[in-house]
Amino acid sequence: MKQNIVVLLVLGSVLLSPEIGKANVSMPCSSVLEPVITGYANTKGVALVYKVKLTPSFPRTSISIHATHLPAPSSFGEYDGFEGFAFIQNEISWRFKLHPTPEEGGPTWAGRFDDITADLANSKLEVCLSDSKTGKLGPVVLASSINTCK
Repeated sequence: MKQNIVVLLVLGSVLLSPEIGKANVSMPCSSVLEPVITGYANTKGVALVYKVKLTPSFPRTSISIHATHLPAPSSFGEYDGFEGFAFIQNEISWRFKLHPTPEEGGPTWAGRFDDITADLANSKLEVCLSDSKTGKLGPVVLASSINTCK
């Protein structure tokens, strides 16, 4: 009887644990962003995720994205740029502008956001088309999950 109670307690604590399903990401880490639109095999990116201490308060999490060989934003319609987009499903999201650097063969797009206080477990990282006039995001071009961050 005592063994059954112990087994039930152990199983109950495992099944009801809020940490189940959460990824523990060791920082600093990086994650390769892969294309989600077919026909753009050369389009790639990387997200660097790490802790920064820029103010006297506690450290924050920084996400920076570097993306190369992206198609021209206007080739998808009324878009004029790209934004980094990170989110935890049904909880919170962060957007930040990616800036082009002029290079032969097309720009490299890069940007960062340094003020994240949430735990990024199970978050998604994306590069999306952006319309600066309306402030609206367009389709996702590159994507990854924080769970792949190494």
